Amino acid sequence: TGSSDPYCIVKIDDEAIIRTATVWKTLSPFWGEEYEVHLQPGFHSISIYVMDEDALSRDDIIGKVCITRDMLAEHPKGYSGWMSLSEVDPHEEVQGEIHLRVEVLGSQGSRRLRCSVLEAR
Repeated sequence: TGSSDPYCIVKIDDEAIIRTATVWKTLSPFWGEEYEVHLQPGFHSISIYVMDEDALSRDDIIGKVCITRDMLAEHPKGYSGWMSLSEVDPHEEVQGEIHLRVEVLGSQGSRRLRCSVLEAR
């Protein structure tokens, strides 16, 4: 039909911690969702997977973005902006980008991740 039923999954070091709502029948979803979660001191990366919900079979992965601990260290006030999706399956072409706001709050002992999943296109 030329549209998707997208939602996002946020993973910290491959552990799923957040799932956004599904936005039905669109290629330009708006979520506007903000989450705050505990962040382990030794984490390596945050991955955001954009998925396409499918009632009749397994959900498809549209693409993903990965934010490493080093990337966050380069942006001490957090990162905000559009990021291009990359492929998960090398045989699939990926087009699109996602608008995120990500920041690390707190001190070494009790750090939290604030992640805002805003929209995609």
